[in-house]
Amino acid sequence: MLRDDLRTLWTEPRPPGAPARVRRDWALLAAGLAGVALEAALREDVVWRPVAVVFAVWLCLLPLWRRTRPLATVTLAFGSVVLLPVASLVAAPREQPVGLYTDAVVLVLVYALPRWGSGREVVLGGAVILAAGALCSAMDETPVAENAVGLAFLLLPGVLGAAVRFRVTAHERQLEQVRSRERERLARELHDTVAHHVSAMVIIAQAGRVLAGTDPSAAVEALEGVEEEGARTLEEMRAMVAALRDRGVGAELAPPAGVADLERLVRTPGGRLRVDLGLDGELDALPPAVDAAVYRIVQESVTNALRHAVDATELVVRVAAERHTVRVSVRDDGRRTGRGRDGYGLTGLRERATLLGGTLLAGPGTDRGWHVEAELPRARSESGAHSRPRR
Repeated sequence: MLRDDLRTLWTEPRPPGAPARVRRDWALLAAGLAGVALEAALREDVVWRPVAVVFAVWLCLLPLWRRTRPLATVTLAFGSVVLLPVASLVAAPREQPVGLYTDAVVLVLVYALPRWGSGREVVLGGAVILAAGALCSAMDETPVAENAVGLAFLLLPGVLGAAVRFRVTAHERQLEQVRSRERERLARELHDTVAHHVSAMVIIAQAGRVLAGTDPSAAVEALEGVEEEGARTLEEMRAMVAALRDRGVGAELAPPAGVADLERLVRTPGGRLRVDLGLDGELDALPPAVDAAVYRIVQESVTNALRHAVDATELVVRVAAERHTVRVSVRDDGRRTGRGRDGYGLTGLRERATLLGGTLLAGPGTDRGWHVEAELPRARSESGAHSRPRR
């Protein structure tokens, strides 16, 4: 068991998306260099002042590569940390250790190692840090207890970096699960649509075969119907070809909820908000995937407003069909307090909108409330999307 855990740690890859440098890196460098300058100018007990200054500047520069080269920066930094006391011990054994307090910038590298390094880099870098700490403690006359406390303090940023990495990884894993569920739901709807069209094609073909001997014109009409249904099926499959579906999940041959179900959705009893629903444009002939996406966006937005909108009294829902797009807008008039972060539901809807070639934006309004704005393409509806009757 322990061997498997160690093997997993050793083969752990670096976390993706590590930025090379950000603005705070330059701020850290500026603060470090300023600290070096002030300490070198104001401290009177600095041993080998030029060497100490050059060494401190070197340590201030290394954090610029801490995300892209975590093991190299740790090795260079702690190798220097060990080399300098050894040199000072040989050259002037009775003097104070060489170095500035600004050298504590190496703690940033200790944090970056488990945060951005691979498993192999974390193990090797951790060995370098422990070895450097042990050698410095052996050369120091400080009591063992104080050295142990200092070593624990040195490793504390590494523990913090590992905790941050674990939290970020867990959050990304949850987001990916949400996206996968949304793709699965979209694929299931694709299955339902294709099954609906194929069932119709089978029925039309059977009817044409029965009538072929007595009424050839009816057989020709049946073939035309099969062709039309096949074209519709291909259009819907192209619309959602990027979606993946779990083979173990069954699919029902029932059409998913769509725009026609929005009036029933907003009239659901128990809601504490007054919902103002407005539908505009030709919404009866949307592709099934777009039709279901519009319903899901409104459903999730209404649910979020009921749960999280503070002091809200009204929810305005607008669905407008234009020539090439369908726009969905959901806005409440609540206070902005406590609603500054997207939930997993909105993450799934954003994934669905992206798969359909559209966009979804969510955030606080300029004055009050929370706004959800989505735009979905509807061009495929003109080439054969079947219409759904309003109930």
